[in-house]
Amino acid sequence: MGWKVVVDFDVCESNAICMGVAPEVFEVRDDDFLYVLEEHPADALRPQVEQAVRQCPKQAISIVDE
Repeated sequence: MGWKVVVDFDVCESNAICMGVAPEVFEVRDDDFLYVLEEHPADALRPQVEQAVRQCPKQAISIVDE
């Protein structure tokens, strides 16, 4: 069973907190928009993604188990 990262871009403020926690998965670029670099990250990155979910001030990030 896999998992994926989902971002609600209607809510996201692109404040880069998630990028600070999991830079392998999230990136805020020069255009000030958030990009998900790995929609299906390796299982080893799940703790960092879970931390990014918890720390997102707008609660725009979620993990979906597939």
